[in-house]
Amino acid sequence: MAALKRLADSLEGEYPGAAASIREGLEETLTVTRLGLTGHLKRILSSTNIIESANSVAQGLAKRVKRWRDTGQILRWTAAGLLDAEKRFRRIQGYQQLPLLKAALEREVHRERKEMVSD
Repeated sequence: MAALKRLADSLEGEYPGAAASIREGLEETLTVTRLGLTGHLKRILSSTNIIESANSVAQGLAKRVKRWRDTGQILRWTAAGLLDAEKRFRRIQGYQQLPLLKAALEREVHRERKEMVSD
């Protein structure tokens, strides 16, 4: 956390957008590490490639629309694009570790609930 904050501070002068981006996603960036994930699953979940790939497929489908009537249409086309992207998904590397992810998430939820009760 401290290293990322220092990085954001060092980028502030020359690259304020990058610094802001680092600060905005600070907690999320460290979530995979905090949960104690390792190996392939950590690498896959630390990357935005999965969501970027899905968004790319949805965007490609939406390019076909020449005129949007309303936001409902945009949402429907986005959902259609994401469903299309889902067909192309492969099993992620490290899928064998998903039970470990589930257990880590359950511990995290339990810890957060405990903190809320004590506050």
